[in-house]
Amino acid sequence: MFLLRRLAAGAAALALAGLGVVGLGQAPASAAPNFQVPFECGVTVTAATFSGHNPPYSVDFQKSGITGMPVLASAGGKVSRVEDEGSTSYGKWVEIDHGSGWRTRYAHLSRQDVRVGQDVALGTRIGLAGATGGVTGPHLHYEQIQNGTAVKVTLNGVAVPYYGHTDFTSKNNCGGNPYSPAEICGDGYGVIDQAGLSGAGTTYLLYNASNQNNCVVTLKAKSLGTASAASAFLEVQGSARVTDSGNFAYYAGPVRKEAGSTCVKWGGSVGSESYTSPFEHCG
Repeated sequence: MFLLRRLAAGAAALALAGLGVVGLGQAPASAAPNFQVPFECGVTVTAATFSGHNPPYSVDFQKSGITGMPVLASAGGKVSRVEDEGSTSYGKWVEIDHGSGWRTRYAHLSRQDVRVGQDVALGTRIGLAGATGGVTGPHLHYEQIQNGTAVKVTLNGVAVPYYGHTDFTSKNNCGGNPYSPAEICGDGYGVIDQAGLSGAGTTYLLYNASNQNNCVVTLKAKSLGTASAASAFLEVQGSARVTDSGNFAYYAGPVRKEAGSTCVKWGGSVGSESYTSPFEHCG
């Protein structure tokens, strides 16, 4: 499934080079961040969902010995609320505003380590898990909120099942880009070529045999989670080049075009580092 999970400082410019055509495949303004499990890298927790939960799509993260475990921001943003309701409701809780109508909430904390208005990056510790508020046992109550409404939770591109108990291992702040080229281009695509960008990232060329489409995506390796310049382009010989460029948190693209047996030129950039292939992969 194609994931539109980039954070950009401005709108992405997906254009036909020289023609100024913009809009093909752009991420909508409400595209979600790539939310991560709100615990330290490598920690496995159980995401519990159940009918009758309030709000309905909340997740209770459970783990033996969870009390006192660090709770991390599941995406970068600005702390919008730090509340303490004592022995009722959420108890000690924190809310983070991620922009574009997206917020996350973390409740029943034993301690809060942030203040309202504080900027936090992905993986920043915001508190410790606990059992404050109206609970029967320690856990972390977690919500992903879009435009004021709690929605079904997705963690690192994987939808949490409703309803049940599912284990997730955190990749939060583990280092490295949390996306993969195939994940971005979608089902049926496989990498057929790639080019490094002097440590700044990698540009990938993928192909889908079922529809004869090529796809190009550039994954950043530096300044992850922070919007910075990146691009990806694909040119089918005899046709206009299509480019996606702008300021992105994790990747540029995907750019897709049908090629079949026609040669393609492809490439991309991160910052000042760039790659442009010759016409190749002709059959």
